[in-house]
Amino acid sequence: MIGRVLSVAGSDSGGGAGIQADIKTVTMLGCYAMTAITAVTVQNTRGVTAITVIPPDVIAAQIDAVCTDLFPDAVKVGMLSNAESIRSAAERLGYYRLRRIVVDPVMVSTSGHALLRPDAVQTLCAELFPLAFLITPNLPEASALLGGPVETAAEQESAAAELSARYGTAVLVKGGHLNGPASDVLCADGEISRFETGRVLTENTHGTGCTLSSAIAAHLAKGMTLPDSIRAAKAYLTGALKTGFDIGTGNGPLLHTYEIVGEIQ
Repeated sequence: MIGRVLSVAGSDSGGGAGIQADIKTVTMLGCYAMTAITAVTVQNTRGVTAITVIPPDVIAAQIDAVCTDLFPDAVKVGMLSNAESIRSAAERLGYYRLRRIVVDPVMVSTSGHALLRPDAVQTLCAELFPLAFLITPNLPEASALLGGPVETAAEQESAAAELSARYGTAVLVKGGHLNGPASDVLCADGEISRFETGRVLTENTHGTGCTLSSAIAAHLAKGMTLPDSIRAAKAYLTGALKTGFDIGTGNGPLLHTYEIVGEIQ
């Protein structure tokens, strides 16, 4: 049986992040991708110029349509722009008792554009995080959630432990903003694990967070354990970063189809 993954996220017109990145990732990892679009963004590699938020009832209806017919084995939740969107998604995901929910708390785009309103953070923490199987903040997001700096490897581990205890779920604090190897820290059931891969020196990193979280969800949908899902997801992400793919004039996207396309000349 092919694993089924529902992505609840925003659309990226440039194709590098959001729903587009999720569909490419889930498909490349051998699963079936389904979507509930939460926002339509106008963006390219240079940044985001406009956001249109999908009405909460339409977000809910999309989740209903998927869950009453196709029912996902795992869910990836990305961009939710306001409290109403978060509340709508959380209510429906909770209603269907979905368990393998990977929440990527998207707050700021790679280009620095705010994607989550400050007044919505409280709703995110109170209503969506308690449903999550895994939360995947990067260092700036972890800092925002904790209200203090997360800038070192030691603080990364402390942040993972504190967030995991606070919300009663596994937390993977990504270390892409640190120097050295690409090192992410997982706290699950009170235990700390570190996952390292070699750092790829490239400016084309648009959509890395979306790709990692949807890759983890895809591997969970196939029945893999959480640690194995993280390792496999990081391997896929590293492969996509290594291709040398370079389009656009800003922060370029990954080449999600690198295993099909082959080496870029």
